[in-house]
Order: sequence, then C-alpha cells, then structure tokens
Amino acid sequence: MNSLTILVVDDDPVIRRLLEQRLRKAHYGVEVAEDGYQAEKLLQQKRFDIVLTDLMMPGGIGGIEVLEIAKEIDQNTEVVLITAHSSVDSAVEAMKKGAIDYLEKPINFDELFLRIEKIVNVKSLLRNARDIHEAMDATENAASETIQNLEIMTAKLQQRLDMVENELRDDAVDADNRINRALDILAGL
Repeated sequence: MNSLTILVVDDDPVIRRLLEQRLRKAHYGVEVAEDGYQAEKLLQQKRFDIVLTDLMMPGGIGGIEVLEIAKEIDQNTEVVLITAHSSVDSAVEAMKKGAIDYLEKPINFDELFLRIEKIVNVKSLLRNARDIHEAMDATENAASETIQNLEIMTAKLQQRLDMVENELRDDAVDADNRINRALDILAGL
C-alpha cells in the first residue's frame, strides 16, 4: 500500500465514490468527507498528505475554507481544488491561499494521477533538502567543534613552547640543566 494519505471532500456522492475507488485501486490511503464540516473534523483527527476538495459545496465550509483549515492545521498538507465552475479568479485565490493545484470536472484521472505524482516528487525533494540541510548542520557543528579543539591544543602547545624557550634562555642555570628542564617540559606533552 502507498503510504500517501488522501482526503476526498465532495458533496456529490457519485464523484466522491468514484474518486475513492480510483485512489484506493492505485493503493493510496483514502478517507472521504461529504462536506466541509466533516472534512474539518477529519483534518483535526488525522494527518493527510493531500486533500482533494470540491470548490463549491453547500453550507458554510466550501473548498477555499477546507483549504484554509487544512493549511492552518498542517502546512505540509497539499490541497487540490476540484470544480465544475472553473474560473481564473477562484484558481488564483486558491493558489494564493496555498493550493498546490486546481482540477476541473469532469475529472481526468490520468491528469489527477500525474498531479499526485508531482506532489509526491515535490514532497520527496523537500524531504531530501531537509535531510541535506540537517547533514550540513551536523557537519558544520562537528567542524566547529574540531576547530575549537585545535585552537585549544594550539594554545597549549604555544604555552609549552614559550616555557621551553624561557628555560633555554635562563642564563642563571647551566646549559645541561636548561636542556634537561626543556626536555622535561616537552616530555609533558
């Protein structure tokens, strides 16, 4: 079974059932809602990767409102609006509010599956980008820690070299003792 979960929201029982059957046949996890209110309840209970919602539904919660609710609950949920009343204005409004795509009825299932595949690819790319970003952060943190440790080690070595230099320049002590003290300091490394 495909791990992608899809919520179908449509007040037309024929379209809702047709979408559910075709998506299940393609091995997607599918839940259905007959209106915006039912969709809102499902969105609050469960996480969905994609919401396919009719734009025009009776009641106070239409497709645009379902889009807003889905995005408010989880920004990672992608929403595709479906409508028989296609208009540039509603498509632009939906895209401004975060819809990833827009389909017209009657639904062309080849087109729908292509759009779903596009969403899967985009999600995969985003996941890969996040993984790379996390790996870069980990590498940067490790490099920063290594540099800090090297700076501490360099400071300690410089301190020892300064001590060796001071011992070797101490004219109050004979040369053999100065060399032995310097060797003792170096042996403490």
